[in-house]
Amino acid sequence: MNQPGALEGLRVIELCDELGMFAGKLLADMGAEVIKVERPEGDPTRAYPPFLDDEPGLERSLYFWHYNTSKLSVTLDLTNSVDRKRLSTLIDGTDILIQSGEVGADLEYAVLQKTNAGLIMVTLSPFGQEMPRQEEAATDLTILAGGGPVWNCGYDDHSLPPVRGGGNQGYHTASHFAVMSALVALLYRDETDKGQHIEVNAHAAANVTTEAGTYTWLVAQETVERQTGRHAAVNPSMPVQVLCKDGRYVNTGIPPRRPDSFSAVCEWLETLGLTEEFLEFPLLEQGSKRARFDMSMLQQDQELMAIFGAGRSAMNFLASRLTAYEFFVGGQQRGFQTGIIYSPEEVLEDPHFIERGFPVEVEHPELARTFTYPGAPYQFHGTPWRIRRRAPLLGEDNGHVFAEAKHS
Repeated sequence: MNQPGALEGLRVIELCDELGMFAGKLLADMGAEVIKVERPEGDPTRAYPPFLDDEPGLERSLYFWHYNTSKLSVTLDLTNSVDRKRLSTLIDGTDILIQSGEVGADLEYAVLQKTNAGLIMVTLSPFGQEMPRQEEAATDLTILAGGGPVWNCGYDDHSLPPVRGGGNQGYHTASHFAVMSALVALLYRDETDKGQHIEVNAHAAANVTTEAGTYTWLVAQETVERQTGRHAAVNPSMPVQVLCKDGRYVNTGIPPRRPDSFSAVCEWLETLGLTEEFLEFPLLEQGSKRARFDMSMLQQDQELMAIFGAGRSAMNFLASRLTAYEFFVGGQQRGFQTGIIYSPEEVLEDPHFIERGFPVEVEHPELARTFTYPGAPYQFHGTPWRIRRRAPLLGEDNGHVFAEAKHS
């Protein structure tokens, strides 16, 4: 028997476009009953590629599948007074209402609260409501670009343009803030029996995720610069991405900085029989025998600079002699923060992720097939996260949802 999820018993109504639908997925996969309200012709994202077997169809969009796991689907024509009444009845019996985009944009919290005092309404918008830019159109790209993350992402060669991270990261960030805000509001409601209206500004949400970029400017009026595979910074740091012998890249992380780290690199080279081939090995041995490193004197201590340089060179040398996975495992075993630069499909094949249960098999009974989905980055041992079912078919839950609302 399946254990209940962390949000079991919580009812959520989702009236969202792409900006907010990830918030609904997060809540649904944690156990909440999330009812996705769609227009009779279906949510526009049902027409987003890619499609199963490259065949378009309302029930074949992989984009829609991903963002709507564990949800229920009902269809309502909100230009119709009967369906507007149905929506009002659903909202009267819900805990959380999530809204973004055109659908439901005319709903007023002050009105909804009159018949549901404990309602928590979360509105997501690109720039905030009743703001000078509220009417401007926005996409995930413009949210990330205008918010700052795009400035931080790219390459050492600044003749190349900045890079936008893929996968709707702007929408995801706003949705995460929406979920966190809603859960905090639930705690407040538990204490006071009062709901509240929460606004999430996607542009601001993107800006506060620019690492130290915004704060560096606010405090020091300095602008961070993007770097290949490293954090954006005012002062450039050394490259950390190295090509391994199998043609894949790894991140070498922080090179040796302590005597025990230099000892570990020496042991690694010795184990592989590479001490003679790596000509700076004597410098590594010196590093392993030093009592301490005075980092404040680094620029004045030429020997220390040579030792540190040898440590970085040793990591690059090892990467060039090993496959990416050999380097990753060998580095982790010796306490180095090494990592493989994976493609999305490679993540699902990684032994660690498999053992942790990250790839999840989800049944699609109408297709008599099972598909692999990405799982969650967290594990609830008492109230487990799980994808309870695949994304709903259009209007699949009209019957029982409306019948239950009618008799409630």
